[in-house]
Amino acid sequence: MKLKITAGPFVFDAVLETEKAPQTSKAFAERLPYEGQIVHVRWSGEGVWIPLGDYNFGVGYENHTSHPAPGHIILYPGGISETEILLAYGGVDFSSKMGQLAGNHFITITSNLDKLPILGNKVLWQGAHTIRFEVA
Repeated sequence: MKLKITAGPFVFDAVLETEKAPQTSKAFAERLPYEGQIVHVRWSGEGVWIPLGDYNFGVGYENHTSHPAPGHIILYPGGISETEILLAYGGVDFSSKMGQLAGNHFITITSNLDKLPILGNKVLWQGAHTIRFEVA
């Protein structure tokens, strides 16, 4: 499934990783369009995240990683730390105050990757930005 992601002033094309993360992809697709606020990560490096508290997507681990590449979006389903969606714009070592975490890589951005560091720096220096996921 192809997605359109609008984050701050930028628009990105993306794909939902339905084969690599079928449960996470299905759970997220059922919630489209999905809108939230991204803030800069605290411990993980060059990424932005949507903090979701104790929200439950009803999925476990699949296609999980602690080191998403720039343009990879992961869902941490909760447990040790709060549920969250993280978008890597540079080097990420996915962690929380509780230590190392792993999240399900379920979306890959396919366009405008050069805009990701600009987005990340805007969020870092200007604060929260709106992000919207919708079917392309």
